[in-house]
Amino acid sequence: MNDARLQVAILAAGLGSRLAKPFPKPLTPLHGAGTSIMHQQIAHLRAVFRDCSIAVVVGFKKDLIMEAFPDVLYVYNEDYSDTNTSKSLLKALRLSHAGGVLWLNGDVVFERGVLELARSCVEADESFVCVDHSSVGEEEVKYTLGDDGCIAALSKGVVGGLGEAVGINYVAGRDKATLVRHLEACALQDYFERGMETAIQFDGMRFRPVDISAFGCVEVDFAADLDRAEQLF
Repeated sequence: MNDARLQVAILAAGLGSRLAKPFPKPLTPLHGAGTSIMHQQIAHLRAVFRDCSIAVVVGFKKDLIMEAFPDVLYVYNEDYSDTNTSKSLLKALRLSHAGGVLWLNGDVVFERGVLELARSCVEADESFVCVDHSSVGEEEVKYTLGDDGCIAALSKGVVGGLGEAVGINYVAGRDKATLVRHLEACALQDYFERGMETAIQFDGMRFRPVDISAFGCVEVDFAADLDRAEQLF
């Protein structure tokens, strides 16, 4: 995979135990859209970034995803039952070639406008976090900003959060090695946001917030989230 196309990683290795489906959560049907979560994600990615290279990090019942999407690349997280998204992202970044990487959680349902809004930052190779300032859920990853207008704190435990990080992010080529180093230091059950936060704290890494509040975007953890995602259609 040694070319100049935009690299995309979809993190889809988890058990999805909170949604309690007998298949990987990214394969959850969206009845209003007539397709699955991941099918819609890939369709949006290819519509906005036409020549992008998509790698999906798989684990739980990986064959189901691989059979559903035979025309993408795959990264296997063999420790999917004992690790969290920090280690799935780490695997994807280690296998990427030079340049930036756009990554997203495999359970995010979003309107295509989210990617269209973020496109200018991708083209400028500027690290960013897509955020929604219209919602601050207790169980969601929240963020605050520093004096420079970039992300200062990023976790579920943030106090006084300005909104939610929605699970769609980009690391610039120049920042990738730093993020890899901090993901390596994460505990097995850490979310990837922990690696981002320590990279900010100890190495001054800068992630620009991209406000996507004008568009529908739902990370599906529970049945109520799926209901909200269906309402987008």
